[in-house]
Amino acid sequence: MEVKCLQLIWVGWMLLCQGINLEQCFITETTQIIGMSATLNNVGDLQQFLQAEYYTNNFRPVELKEYVKIQDSIYEVDDKAENGLTFSRLLNFKYSSNLQKMDPDHLIALVTEVIPNYSCLVFCPTKKNCENVAEMICKYLNKEYRNHRESKKHDLIKNLKNIGKGILCPVLKRTIPFGIAYHHSGLTNDERKRIEEAYSAGVLCLLTCTSTLAAGVNLPARRVILRAPYVATEFLKKNQYKQMIGRAGRAGIDSAGESILIVQEKDKHLVRDLVNSPLENCYSNLILEFTKGIQSLLLSLVGLKIARNPEEIYHFMCGTLFGVQQQFLSKEKSLSDITREALECLIEKGLLKGKITSEKEQKSESNLEITQLGQATYKGSIDLAYCDALYRDLKKGLEGLVLESCLHLLYLTTPYDMTYRCRPDWMIYFRQFSQLNSVEQKVAAIVGVPESFITKKASGQAIKKDVDNGVVNRLYLSFVLYALLKETNIWNVSEKFNMSRGYVQNLLNSAASFSSCVLHFSEELEEFWVYKALLTELTKRLTYCVKAELIPLMEVAGVLESRAKQLYDSGYKTLAHLANADPETLVKMIEHLSRRQARQIVSSAKMLLREKAEALQEEVEELLKVPTDTSEGLLTTLP
Repeated sequence: MEVKCLQLIWVGWMLLCQGINLEQCFITETTQIIGMSATLNNVGDLQQFLQAEYYTNNFRPVELKEYVKIQDSIYEVDDKAENGLTFSRLLNFKYSSNLQKMDPDHLIALVTEVIPNYSCLVFCPTKKNCENVAEMICKYLNKEYRNHRESKKHDLIKNLKNIGKGILCPVLKRTIPFGIAYHHSGLTNDERKRIEEAYSAGVLCLLTCTSTLAAGVNLPARRVILRAPYVATEFLKKNQYKQMIGRAGRAGIDSAGESILIVQEKDKHLVRDLVNSPLENCYSNLILEFTKGIQSLLLSLVGLKIARNPEEIYHFMCGTLFGVQQQFLSKEKSLSDITREALECLIEKGLLKGKITSEKEQKSESNLEITQLGQATYKGSIDLAYCDALYRDLKKGLEGLVLESCLHLLYLTTPYDMTYRCRPDWMIYFRQFSQLNSVEQKVAAIVGVPESFITKKASGQAIKKDVDNGVVNRLYLSFVLYALLKETNIWNVSEKFNMSRGYVQNLLNSAASFSSCVLHFSEELEEFWVYKALLTELTKRLTYCVKAELIPLMEVAGVLESRAKQLYDSGYKTLAHLANADPETLVKMIEHLSRRQARQIVSSAKMLLREKAEALQEEVEELLKVPTDTSEGLLTTLP
């Protein structure tokens, strides 16, 4: 529900950006936008920002009972009780000494009270803990659990193997037969989708998951168990707690819902405060990213010509959620001071030009203009924290761009923000560097990572010369991307670099997005004209991550990698071949292709081919445009 509320806030913000009154933006008076949230405390701020009315109610279609487990005792959360908790029951489950040692929190006792007939979610603090808990539960479950929906679980394993191109995670291979799986960011998108579908269909009855599942994923459960009151090493916030337990007991699916928070004796007082505390407030991202967020917004305002001078910009800022909340949060600086400082920073960085008059000076404000660098930054959606570094890197690239392979270009399109979370494995780094040819190794030297540095790091020697860690990490990630483009198999690459396949896929997606951003950035700066053709092709390769010959087929709606391979192997090697194909022939030649799918593929190919032809025709017409007094003579020379 919080996600829907955030979507509503975004819609309202976009409308306000255009200067549109929310009360007058609809065609009919009966149209309404309704946002819902179960975890929003400061509704008044949102009401003022969105110019909205609000209604609150504590009604829940399915009752949710909250419990806290301390050792063998289970307490019900009760706001009427003196300490917020009322004793409910003792956990009745016979544990052997070995099982007690392996499962001191009695997770097996708690989950077997509901599975397999009902669903259960177990939230764990870390990704590794998710996998360990899933395996531990399966190890001590009765073998009869394997019989529940056995054929469907077999189908799920088969589907996951196909996704992994014949490879299946060994943990999932052991847990799925029991109806259990883990769910976290280490999974690929396709794996998560299949596991979520299987859980929703009742094929899987238990998921061990991280807190990310609580926001935006509709996977309800009869019982939700919080393995510990922590997310990683941070103690739970009330909003996080409410999001997690809110998965329990959903209308139309369950007739009841309950949550159990497992607590150690040392955290008992903190948990009492947690369950009885109010929800945290929702704050504007412009507050959380005080400098970068505001500066990016103001640059876009000038670039889009929504505001042309400091006065208009200040007027706009007054209508933002930040403008509503700033007066209560900061007494040291006014909104006008903050806006003025942000504009001065943009001028100092060379992204805007114009004069910012002080409040004591005359009120007449000169118009602000966006510079070429500013235009490139906002059109490329480049983070202001990295726009200077990107410009320098692209400029340096022009001096000696290595084109014998795509490694140098990959380095330039590796996202800056992912480098700070990267922790290279130095032996892997050295091994991958050693496998490069001499030309590719030259790239490392050009960007500023000497071979001697990698060698010494891998052997554990002390490094005297300072090397930029950001550059080192960025090159390491570009090695990952380079391996991906050569192998096009996320599983193999994740194993080669000892990274989770979900992380590798996220890196690939981020690189494809950033490559597109760098392309748009380059298009606005004439000195970077050479990057346009190079990055257009690289962006496609990163987007589809398949062999180059499959890319034209992958552009057709509904054609993924496996289908593209089938089409290519059957002789349909270009878009034109596919557009002129007979759907009936496709059905006979391509395995597991229905008539409906064949018709859709051919129709999509024809539409795409027509769009490309029209684009080329427009280019031809543009080239043939000449002044009217000379057009007749020129056209007579054309065949």
